[in-house]
Formats: sequence, C-alpha cells, structure tokens
Amino acid sequence: MSRLAANITLVFILIAYLALGLAYAFQTPDWQAPDEPAHYNYIQFIAKEHALPILEQGEYDQTYIEKFTRTPQNTASMSIDPLRYEDYAPPLYYLLATPIYALTDGWITALRLFSVVLGGALVVVAYLIGVETYPDQLVFALGGAAFVAFVPQHLAIMSAINNDSLAELLIALVVLQSMRLFRSPLISKRRLIGLGVTLGLGLLTKATFYYTAMPIALAALALHAFRQPALKKQAHQTRGWKLFIRQALIVFVPALLIGAVWWVRNLSVYGGLDVMGLARHNAVVVGQPTTVQWLRDYGASGLLQRFFTTTYRSFWGQFGWMSTPMPDREYLLLGGLSVVAMIGWVWWLVTRRKKQDAENPPPTSPYRSYGGLLLSLWFVLTVGGYLYYNLTFVQHQGRYLFPALIPIGLAFAIGWWQVLDQIKSLIARWLTRSTRDWSPWLDQAQLIIFALIFIYLARLDLVALQRYIIPNLSP
Repeated sequence: MSRLAANITLVFILIAYLALGLAYAFQTPDWQAPDEPAHYNYIQFIAKEHALPILEQGEYDQTYIEKFTRTPQNTASMSIDPLRYEDYAPPLYYLLATPIYALTDGWITALRLFSVVLGGALVVVAYLIGVETYPDQLVFALGGAAFVAFVPQHLAIMSAINNDSLAELLIALVVLQSMRLFRSPLISKRRLIGLGVTLGLGLLTKATFYYTAMPIALAALALHAFRQPALKKQAHQTRGWKLFIRQALIVFVPALLIGAVWWVRNLSVYGGLDVMGLARHNAVVVGQPTTVQWLRDYGASGLLQRFFTTTYRSFWGQFGWMSTPMPDREYLLLGGLSVVAMIGWVWWLVTRRKKQDAENPPPTSPYRSYGGLLLSLWFVLTVGGYLYYNLTFVQHQGRYLFPALIPIGLAFAIGWWQVLDQIKSLIARWLTRSTRDWSPWLDQAQLIIFALIFIYLARLDLVALQRYIIPNLSP
C-alpha cells in the first residue's frame, strides 16, 4: 500500500470516528459515563472561582454514589454537586476545557466534543506510531488506528467529559517522540526539549503518566545511548553513560520544572510530602470497595473470576457506570476475533524472528527492534499499573488499560493480517496450476476481509449506542 493510499484511508477512519463521536456526545444521556459529574464539577469550579479546587473530607460519599448510579432515573434527578472526588487530579485537562465551559454556559455536550477532538488526535498519533514502528507495513498502522477509533468502550470514554482523552494523547505523543529519537545517532537539543515539554504537560494531566510515559522516555534514551548501532561507529562521539546522562538532563529538567508547579501547589494545600494529592485522595475515598474486603467476601477464586470477567467485558463495552453490558453474543464474537489475533501475532513474531536470524548480516535498523521494545514496555507498564491499583481498591474496569490501546491495537492488526496472509498463501498454492494470475485478486480479498473486521467494530459502536446505551440509560 502506498503512503498516499494509507493517508486517504486514515482520513476515512478519522471521519467515521468523528461522526460516531458526535453521535455518542449528543445522544448518551447526561452523566451516564464513569465519573463524568466529578470531572464537570472540577471545570465548573475553575470557571466560577478562578482557582483550582482542593479535595476535602466528605467529598466522596459511597452511599450517595451508589444511589446516584443505581438507576437512570436517579442519575437524571439527583444533584451532581456532592460528586467532587476528582478535585485532587492534575489540572491541565480542566484548564483547557474551562474556556469551552465559559463560552457555552456549561453545556455538557460542548465539553464532550472537546474530548472527541482529543480522541481524534489520538487516532492520528496511533497511525503515526504504527508508521514509525513498521514503515514497510502501513496496513498495520491503519489497523491500529482503526482499533483505537472503534473499540466501543473507548469511543464512549472519548465522547465523555474525562481527562483520559488528554492523558492518552500525551502518552502517545511521548512514545512517538521517543521512537523518533532513533532516526539519527545524534539528537538535537530541540527534539530533546520537545520531549521534555510533552512529559511536563503529561505530569499536569494524570497520574497514569508517571508510571507509563516517564519510564518509556527513560528507556528510549538508554537504548539510544547504549544500543544505537550507529553510535558504535562514531568513536569520536560521546556515548554510553555520558550521553545518557546529558540527554536525560535535557529532557527531564524541563519536564520536572513544569511538573513542579503542580507539586509545590499540592505541598502548600495538602501538607507533608503529598505532592500528588494521592494521600488526601486515599483518606477521602472512605467506603470504596477494597480488594481485601472482596477477598473475604468472595474468596480468591470468586475475586479472580469477577476481575477477569469484568475487565474483559468493560474493555470492549460495559456502559454507563458499568451498569449496561452488551449481550453475551457480542463478547463471544469479540473474544473469537481476539483469540485469532493473538494466535496470528505470536505466529508473526516467530516468523519475523526466523527471518531476521536468517539474514546475513543481521538487520541494524532500530525500526526492527527498538520500536517494538517500546511498545512492549508501554503495554507491560500499563497492565502493571492496573494490577497494582487493584491490589488495594476494586477497580475492575477495562478502560484503565486504554493508555496502552495503541500497542494492543497494533498487535490485533498484525495478528489478523498474519492469519489472512497465511490463508492467502495457502489458497495461492492451490491455484498454482491455473493459467490465470490470481495474486491481485487475493491481495484485494485480504485487504477487504481485514477492513471488514474494523467495519464490524464501527458498526458495533452504532449498535451499542442505539440498542444498549440509549434504551437502558435514558431516564
């Protein structure tokens, strides 16, 4: 596939995403998205008080939240004023959304559309990451971008008032900037400072950034300094520890200076060493279900069963405040697609490794290894953070894996392309006796079937909105 054809396809994916995002933003009943009232109240406080909120005792009432989320009628009739438990969160998303609140007099749909736009930018960055990692397989990049665009639960989150949209975008930008460090053995200060500024903005957006983007950037700098093949050929250039420390300082000094603005503020209002406000948050969220409590109530097997079932379902789509799952048939079909993709991805890894081992001399392009390493690290860090949080609190929500949706989507696309490629090769062998050249037809069939998988996801978005979200969540 040519770059022009890939770019045109990306435009169609983006248009479809924006159309679906508009539909979700306008038609999802008010407040029927996780934590949306608390995020809205944060923006409202800034707009009215011209200051940042402070999380206070009593701003998390588990009984009120359970009553508020129990039925759509409760959600529509009860006040959102008591729901202010996001007041500890870093402020960048809310500061950016405040002018929209002011211009539209607090119109909830306008604030949702702001998140939709951020999600559209994320789709584009997902494509660019795919291109950066697999420049000779643009179909992987398109599949990864389509996956990010059309997973129903992700679309629902990207169409709600939620700082996840900005956090995911900034994490993806850090990964993209980190990958581009490998384009040259020498990195300009401007590129390093740009990475540092993006990291700093992420520190002002969400705590997820600390255990995902920061280690990824650090790993990229280490790989560049210690393993970049081109550096070994330039003995006169600084490399190793000296290069790593110098470049890390250029990146992390501006990042930490930007983050320090928020940390110093928190020290002044929360006291002690609570630079992130997390100690105050943990003290305030009294009554939130804990893993220890569930372990006593359900036992280890019951807890694990609930963890895996809820995580899986809510990754694909469990809407509202986790109250509206899809029918089992949808999860079964999505599970089948996932299993095939996983088998294909492992198959692709093995085939790719054998091909690289057979090459002489072995490949030295960083695209062949370093991009994949960063994607793997991205996934592992996100899953690790999700598991760590669930050691304390019960938060069995697949949306917490969305910061790593891009590597998941790329693996999904690669796996399906590998399976279809092998099927195509098998059919081609059956047709070897034919005098007609079937290769163009087989190539087109592979592309069409590949596209149909993501068209199914886009269709599922519409089905979920019209059949599950609106009927079940409207008051």
